[in-house]
Amino acid sequence: MAAQTEPKLDEVLQPQSIEEVEKLVQRLYLPGSPQQITGIQHALQKLQRSQEGWQLANALLRSGDEKVRFFGALTFNIKINKDWDSLEAGDITALQEGLLAWLTRLVSTEDRPLVIKKLCSTLVAYALQPPVHWDYCIRHLVFCFYVTNVGPAGGVDRNASTAEMVPKLNESQLINTLWFATTLVEEVGKLDLDSIRTHKYHQRVATNLEDIADVLRYTMSVNSSKDIKVAQEGIKCFQSWVVYAHRAWADQSLVLDPLQGLTQQALQNLSKEGMFDVTQEFLTDILLSFPAFFQPMDYQSLASILCSPAAAKCVSSLRAGDSDQDAMTFARLLMAYGEAAMQDLAKNIEDRTARQILNQLVDLLDCQGYAIAEDEVCSQALDFWSAFAGFLLDSTFDDAENETHWMAQAKQYVARIVDLCWVKARIPPPKISTTWDADTRIGFRGFRSDVEDLLQSAYTLLGMGVYENFARLVLESLRIQAWLYLEASVFCLNALSDCVGDGEAGDEVLSMICQSSLFADMVSATAEIPVKTQQTTIALLNDYTAFFERRTQYLPAALNFLFNALKVQSLALVAAKAILTMCSSCRKSLVSELEAFLRQYEMVSTWNDIEAGTKEKVIGAIAAIVQALPTEEIKIEPLRQLITFVQADVHASLSLVSTAQLEDAQLKGVCALRCLVSMGKAMQVPDDVAVDLDSDRSPTVWEREPGLSIQTTIIQCANAMIKSMGWDSDIVEAACQILRAGYTETIPGPFVFPPKVTEDVVTSSGQDTARLGYVLDTAGIMLSRHGTDSPKEVNRTALKILLHVLGLIHVLNENPSSDPEVASSCIDLAEKFIPRYLDTFFDPQVQGSLATLFTFALRCLTASEILAKRSAADFWSSFVQITDQPDHIQSLANSAINQYGPLLSLALMRNIGGEAARSELETLAEPLKKMIFKQPKAKRWLSDALYGDLFPSRIVSDSEKRVWLQKVTNLRGAKGTNQVIKEFWMACRGTNLSYAS
Repeated sequence: MAAQTEPKLDEVLQPQSIEEVEKLVQRLYLPGSPQQITGIQHALQKLQRSQEGWQLANALLRSGDEKVRFFGALTFNIKINKDWDSLEAGDITALQEGLLAWLTRLVSTEDRPLVIKKLCSTLVAYALQPPVHWDYCIRHLVFCFYVTNVGPAGGVDRNASTAEMVPKLNESQLINTLWFATTLVEEVGKLDLDSIRTHKYHQRVATNLEDIADVLRYTMSVNSSKDIKVAQEGIKCFQSWVVYAHRAWADQSLVLDPLQGLTQQALQNLSKEGMFDVTQEFLTDILLSFPAFFQPMDYQSLASILCSPAAAKCVSSLRAGDSDQDAMTFARLLMAYGEAAMQDLAKNIEDRTARQILNQLVDLLDCQGYAIAEDEVCSQALDFWSAFAGFLLDSTFDDAENETHWMAQAKQYVARIVDLCWVKARIPPPKISTTWDADTRIGFRGFRSDVEDLLQSAYTLLGMGVYENFARLVLESLRIQAWLYLEASVFCLNALSDCVGDGEAGDEVLSMICQSSLFADMVSATAEIPVKTQQTTIALLNDYTAFFERRTQYLPAALNFLFNALKVQSLALVAAKAILTMCSSCRKSLVSELEAFLRQYEMVSTWNDIEAGTKEKVIGAIAAIVQALPTEEIKIEPLRQLITFVQADVHASLSLVSTAQLEDAQLKGVCALRCLVSMGKAMQVPDDVAVDLDSDRSPTVWEREPGLSIQTTIIQCANAMIKSMGWDSDIVEAACQILRAGYTETIPGPFVFPPKVTEDVVTSSGQDTARLGYVLDTAGIMLSRHGTDSPKEVNRTALKILLHVLGLIHVLNENPSSDPEVASSCIDLAEKFIPRYLDTFFDPQVQGSLATLFTFALRCLTASEILAKRSAADFWSSFVQITDQPDHIQSLANSAINQYGPLLSLALMRNIGGEAARSELETLAEPLKKMIFKQPKAKRWLSDALYGDLFPSRIVSDSEKRVWLQKVTNLRGAKGTNQVIKEFWMACRGTNLSYAS
C-alpha cells in the first residue's frame, strides 16, 4: 500500500471545503516556520473577509474542536467590524438571533470560556453598530437564557422582570451574562462621551443600569448552593460598571443610585471564604480612582472591617516581616482607604476608629526588613504619609492664624513618621547590599528620595525640632561609631538643607557638628567606615555651602577632609565636586590660601590613578579663587601656574599620538581641554558682582601683555588638540566649550577671546570634523553674543563664517539627508544673521551663493529629518519678517522674498497637504503665519501652491481648498491658525469626513 503523501502548503492554503478550513485553522496552532504561519494567517483572513465569511463562521461554530469554534466566533467579530455594510436590513435581525442562538447553545453545552467570551464580545460588537437598536440587551440576553431559546427583543418587556428571571438561571448562564455585561460597559467606556455619534451607546448603558443592578444583586450574594465563581465574576462585573460610571457621572450622564445600592452587599464579601482577593481589588481600585462613589455608610462599614481583629492580625504579620499574600492585599486596601478618607481621618483624629486606622498606617512603615528589598509595603505607606503631611500643610496655610483643634494630634503622627523614616532610610551593610539586583538598588534610592520629600514637609510643619533631632543623632552615632546610623542621620540632615535657611539657630546646630570629630573620623586610618557614610558626609559639605560662607572658620577642616578624600578612589569624584562647590561659593574667603591650593594641586596632578573628572573640578575650584583676587594683574601668575599643569597634559597627549597610543592620547587630551573648560567657567564674573559697563574702555591686561600670552597659550592648547585629534567628538566638543566659556562675559578676561579665534576654529572644520554641528552651533552663539554691538571685527568674522557655511552646503551636495545634523546646524547658523548681520548676509561676496542657501533651506523644509525641517522653519519664519532695514538691504531682502515666496509656499503646502507628520505641524505653522502676516502676496502664492500639480492630496476638493485658504488668511497668523492647519492636514490625509463641513 502506497504511503499517503502530505499535501503541499500551497494546496493547504486554498481549502475547498469546511473540513479543509478546519484543518487549516488547526494547523495555525501547530509549530511551523514564520513563513508558514504567515501564509496560513493570510489565507484565513482572506476567507474571513470573503462574501462567504458569514456562512463560514456559522459552520466553524459547529466544529468539535475548541480552537475552530473560537475561530468561528472570531470570524463573526471580524465580519461585523469590517464588512457590516454587506448586510441587508433583514440580515441584521437574523444575525442577532443567530448569535444569541449560538451563545445559548454553547452555554448549555458548557463550552470553553475561550469560545464563549469571544462570542460575548462579538455580540457586543453587534450591539455597537450604528443601525442596531438593541436597547435592553442585558434583559434580552437574560430572557433568552430563561426560556432556553431565542426570544424577540421587542417582546422582552411583556415577560418577567430581570429580577424574577435571574434566580432561575444556572451558574453557567449567570457567568456568561456577567461576561457580556462586562464587555459591553468596557467597550462603551472606550467611546467618546462628548461625541454626538456615540452618545446613543452611552445612553444604552444607562438604559441597562437597572437590569445589571438586578443581575449583580443576585450574583454577588454568596451561599452554599451557588458556585463561588459566580460571586467572583459578579464583583468583577460590578467593578467594571463602577469604573464606567466614574466617567459618565463626571459628565452627568448616569445616575449612581442603582450601583451605590450594591456596595454594602459587596463589602460583606470581604469576610466570605474565596471572596477576599476579588472584593479587595474592587474596593482598592474604586477607593483610589472614584472615592466619591462610596457613601458615608460605606466608609463606616469599611472602617469597621479595617479595625477588626482579622485586620490587626494582618498588620502584625506584616510588621513581623511575614509578607503573605492576604496581608499584602489587606495593606493595599488599608492604604487606599487611608488616601480616600485622609481628610476625615485627620479632622476626626480624636475618634477611636480614626486613631486605630492611622496607627495601623504608621505600623506599615515599621515593618521588618530593608525598604524595597525585603519590605514591599513601606514605599506605599510613605506615599500615604507624604500626602497626609501635604494635607496638613495646606490646612495650616488655609488657616494660618488659628491652629485647628485636631492639628496638634495630627502633627504628632507626622513626628512618629519622621522617626520611622530615619530607620527605614538606613542603608544595609555591604554584605547585604552587594546581593541586591539593579532594580532593587534603583527602588531603594527612589524610596530615600521620597523620604527626603517627606522630611521637608515635616520640617515646615514641626519646625526646628526636626533638624535639631537629626543633628543630635549625628553626634550620638558618631560617639558610638555606629557608621550606618551616622549615614542615615547625615542623610536626613542633608534633606533639610534647603529648609533651614540662614538663621542663627540652624547655624548653631551645624556648628556643633563641625566642631565634632566628624571630618577627622571620616578619613581616619584606624576606622573601617563604609564608603556610603563618607560620601554622604561629603554631600553635607556640598549641601550646606552657604553655611560655610557665613562660618568661614570651619572651612579649613572641611577642605582638609575633602582633599584627603581625593586619595580614595571611591570618594575622589564626589569630593572634587564638593571642593568646586565650596571654593566657588567661598572664593573670597579663600584668597589668602591660594598658594596652598596651588601646592595641593601640584601634588594631585602627579597621581597616576586620578580621574579626569576629579582633575577638572579641582582645577576649576582653584581658578574660582583666582577669579576672586582683587585686581586683574595679580591673577596672571596663578593662572599661568594652572595652565602649566594643563600644558603638561597636552604635551603628554601629543607624545602618545606620535607613538600611535591613540586611546591614551585621547584620554589625556580630553582631560586637558576639560580642565581649561572648568577654569573658563570658574573665571566668569559671579552673578552677584556688579560690572561697570560705562567705565573707560582702555585695553585691559588681557588685551595686552602679559595677559595676552595667557590667552595665546589657551588657544594653542585647544588648536593643538583639534589638529591632532579632530576626529574625536569629545576633543572637538571640549575645545568649543572653552570658547563658549567667554561668550557670556561682558568685560575682557582670560577666556574672552577675539571673534577671530572662533572664526579660525569654524573655518578649519570640514565634513570629516567630529561634532561639526556643535562647532557651527558655537559660531551661532558667538554671533548672538556680539549681535548688539557688531564691531567691524565681528562683521568680518561673520562674513568668513557665512562663506564657510555656504561651502559646507555645497559639500553636502545641497542634500539635507546626507548629514541631517550638519544640515540643521548650517541653517540654524544662517538664521543667526537675521536681522543682526543682514549687511553681511547680503554682502557682494555672498550674493552669488545665496541661491544655494535658499534652495537648501527649502529642501530642508521638505526633508524627512525633523531637525533639518525645524531649523528651516525657523529660518524662513525670520526671513519673511525682514522689515525696517536700510533701503539697499530691504530692497535685496524683498527681491529674495519675492523670488522664493512661491517656492516657500509650495514647500509648506506639500507638508500641510499631507506629507508632514502630525507632530511637525506646529513647527510648519510658524513660517506660514509669519508669511501671511508680513507678505501681501502670500495669499496668491499659497493659492498657486494649493491648485498646482505638485499639491500632494487628491482627496480635498477645490471648494475645500478655497474655504481653507480664506480661513487661514483671514486669521493672519492669530490664535486658531494651528487648528485650521491641523484640520486641513487631516482632510488631505482622509482622516476626517469633510473639511468644508
